[in-house]
Amino acid sequence: MWAGRLRYRIAQAGGAARRSTVAPFCYPEDMKLADIVWADPGRLGGTPCFASTRVPVQTLLDYLEDGDSIDDFLGVYPSVSREQVVTFLELAKDRLLECAFS
Repeated sequence: MWAGRLRYRIAQAGGAARRSTVAPFCYPEDMKLADIVWADPGRLGGTPCFASTRVPVQTLLDYLEDGDSIDDFLGVYPSVSREQVVTFLELAKDRLLECAFS
């Protein structure tokens, strides 16, 4: 759903997505989504979770969609680090923008 909201916001802005003027979050160039998220058919039926946890990434997206903050999410799920959350969101954003502009 959040991707749909992003498309709606891009459409509201006249169809042109603008990159933020804030300095981008820097993650290691060789880091991939697989370093942050894992899916194991033997755990939670293969649901994508934050690496080394049993916390589904969908739970984070649900929190954000409901208007909760990252701090709210981390307070309930302390096994997930802030770095994992921020890196996941940055990698997801980058992939979404790559698709939108290709």
